[in-house]
Amino acid sequence: MNLGAIWAMTKAFTKAFFRNKVALFFTFLFPLVFLVVFGFIFGRDSTPNFEIGLINNSETELGRGFQEYAEATGIISFQTEGDREGFETKLGRGEVDALIILPEDFGSPDASGLPTGELQLFYNQNDEQLGLAITSVLESVFDELNESLLPTNQPLKIAGQPLQTAGLSRLDYVFAGLVGFSILSLGIFSMSEGFMQDKKSKALLRIRLAPIRSWQLIVATIANRVIVGLIAIALMFVAGKLIFGFDMRGDYLSLLLFSIISLVCMLGFGTAIAGWAQNANQSSPVANLISFPMMFLSGVFFPVFLMPVWLQQITAFIPLTAIVDGLRLITTEGQTIFDLGPQLLIVAVWTAVLYAVATKTFRWE
Repeated sequence: MNLGAIWAMTKAFTKAFFRNKVALFFTFLFPLVFLVVFGFIFGRDSTPNFEIGLINNSETELGRGFQEYAEATGIISFQTEGDREGFETKLGRGEVDALIILPEDFGSPDASGLPTGELQLFYNQNDEQLGLAITSVLESVFDELNESLLPTNQPLKIAGQPLQTAGLSRLDYVFAGLVGFSILSLGIFSMSEGFMQDKKSKALLRIRLAPIRSWQLIVATIANRVIVGLIAIALMFVAGKLIFGFDMRGDYLSLLLFSIISLVCMLGFGTAIAGWAQNANQSSPVANLISFPMMFLSGVFFPVFLMPVWLQQITAFIPLTAIVDGLRLITTEGQTIFDLGPQLLIVAVWTAVLYAVATKTFRWE
């Protein structure tokens, strides 16, 4: 094994990569753009907030004070400008979560002098869970109002106590998927496109005259991309920590080792595609055909548990699923690389198969 030749090619490929401005953008800045977008969407404030349209036809004291009572919960805010037709249009578009109408007699006193009334709540029939959640919040508001108006000694009660645990934000959970997306992009698209450019420019043929064997070229290219990938992942962690307060639960050594293993696996896809393909017209469709199903079935952007059970059983064997799961277990649950036996096994099997295919199908031109 000529390690000197491999190391020389690795250094040359790395220098060439950092001179490529387009490659720098898509490798380092593009994942950060994704992180910033998802970071602001899934910020650290995980408290739900319901945007509700309010049409208040009541002039009673309770009717006038209803908005203040409800907004005091901290999870409801009202839009009051508009009519029923306009709010129903907004509800259909998802611009408001529900519509509340207070009739004219809402809060009017009954024979005993206590205010009475029935609130009308409208929500989208296609999002019944959201409607039930809003109903539950409003019921708690009414329970407090009823208790203040007519105190009773209730025999059955609920004693809720918060546990002193460090909760995860939605970003903490999604972050592993974003890192997995970065590994996927670098492993398949960056690798295959880089090889295609070298084939087109005849650079691979010049390297072959050195002479260099195909496996040496593959090892040097993999080493170059692993170095670049680790830098990209490190930048994502720094940005996530400094901008959004990402909560890293595990140890960085386990993260480093698992990231290297994951990068090597995903680079196997790009190597196999680029080694077999003769031009970009062949490599690009295959790269898309492989990457997009993995992207949407591996828990990168959507939780796997939302899928049908039969589909979950299939996606469990996709390499990116194992990669995202492993990253998530390290970053959110503090597990070490020694706890990731199932994930490592799946990644190892895929890695062996991919590089066996890559070495057999490799073409210099």
